[in-house]
Amino acid sequence: MSAQERETTDVISDGPPTARWLGAGRRAARDGVRVLLGLVYPPRCIACQSATAEAQALCAACWSGFGFIEAPCCERLGTPFPVDLGPGLVSPAAIADPPVFARARAVCRFDGVARDLVHKLKYGDRLDLAPVLGAMMAQAGRELIADADLIAPTPLHRARLWSRRFNQAMALAQAVSRRTGVPLAPAALTRVKRTRPQIGLTRAQRADNLQGAFRVRPEMRPMVEQRRILLIDDVLTTGATANAAARALLRAGARQVDVLTFARVVTDG
Repeated sequence: MSAQERETTDVISDGPPTARWLGAGRRAARDGVRVLLGLVYPPRCIACQSATAEAQALCAACWSGFGFIEAPCCERLGTPFPVDLGPGLVSPAAIADPPVFARARAVCRFDGVARDLVHKLKYGDRLDLAPVLGAMMAQAGRELIADADLIAPTPLHRARLWSRRFNQAMALAQAVSRRTGVPLAPAALTRVKRTRPQIGLTRAQRADNLQGAFRVRPEMRPMVEQRRILLIDDVLTTGATANAAARALLRAGARQVDVLTFARVVTDG
């Protein structure tokens, strides 16, 4: 038997020919579409729009502009330490004013490229950024995700949701849930108080502004009770929003609340 005959026999014997040929045709068509799209719409950096090797990626310059937050960091607040003094250390800020939530983690500092990406997602209707940022969050929050029973987005008040048209925290929570397989509970928490914008407020004013802003509705309590909740948001600033949301979840019977954001404000010194 010739090599060509053996190859033909192997192909014929490996399942129904029509199904195999159709499958191969579909794959070839998809590959062709990807190549064509790459020629018509070459991949661009999600931050600066310069050329990249892959779609939905950052160029080298923007990647190097990220202030990634990695260990060592505060066990509670997730703020970076200048030197590594061992695991489980808590910062003076966390000791002086312990957060309501158990732990917080973020991908990076809220400055430069990271701030631009958050603003594009939040105010520029760039929902295409959510899967990329969510994938980075899933990587940065591995230890929190390993302990989580549910993922819950920080909700917007219905009036703000109507004006903005989407909740950026929900988009990120969906991306993290799809990436990790942790179930998403989109309605676990409700924002019942329409608060004024937090920009420009002091820490004390932010906490007062968010007093009673969140609630777990009675029908959602069985979902929350004795669960370890991973709360998702785009940015952690003073922690006032995260504290208010975590307090509502804990009062509804949650076992623990951790917080995962894409970026967080870090004050050096």
